[in-house]
Amino acid sequence: MISGSKISALLCTLALSCSASASAPDATDALIAALGRPAPARTAFAEARFMQVLDRPLVVSGELAWLGGDTLERHVLKPRVETARIAGGQVTQQREGKGERSFSLDRAPQLKVLVDSFVALLGGDASRLRKAFAIARRGDAAGAWTLTLTPRDLDVARTVASIRIDGQGGQARCMWMQEADGDVAVDLLGGLAAKMPAEPTRDTLATLCHGE
Repeated sequence: MISGSKISALLCTLALSCSASASAPDATDALIAALGRPAPARTAFAEARFMQVLDRPLVVSGELAWLGGDTLERHVLKPRVETARIAGGQVTQQREGKGERSFSLDRAPQLKVLVDSFVALLGGDASRLRKAFAIARRGDAAGAWTLTLTPRDLDVARTVASIRIDGQGGQARCMWMQEADGDVAVDLLGGLAAKMPAEPTRDTLATLCHGE
């Protein structure tokens, strides 16, 4: 089965001065609307997954695609070719040299929520996004900003503690997925993907994400 962090990378693709608690809902909605992209939308990505059971992060890179509706794809090109597709309530995975396999999103309710939520994000639909996440914002669409998404569903929260999206203007630069077990997946998006270090650390990725 595809891990929650991989799906989150896929969903995430197309990816302040006020405190999060003081953020006005209309300003947050305006920022989310600014992130909307017409389908089909594609972007490069590079992901580093920090796992407590490993001494160094797992790094993969490739292309993410939103094809409209609830159809999303994640094409991994390095270190080996792999494609994951979500469409029609099914997740299909194809690995180089192996047969295709698929499973229903009904088997992974947390992924169903993530799919719905990130389609809302890519579509700039704040009201749909708020149904699944509590949203905290820092900054605004005119400069650097951060959105922190906390799952409302307790079952989802047992897998995904939070998702943080860092961006600049109308572009998402990075996504951080904090899993409930302590593992973290960090995705660099768009042009930033090419800057993934050979041996990334959380600190070096944070510096890249904030444009420092």
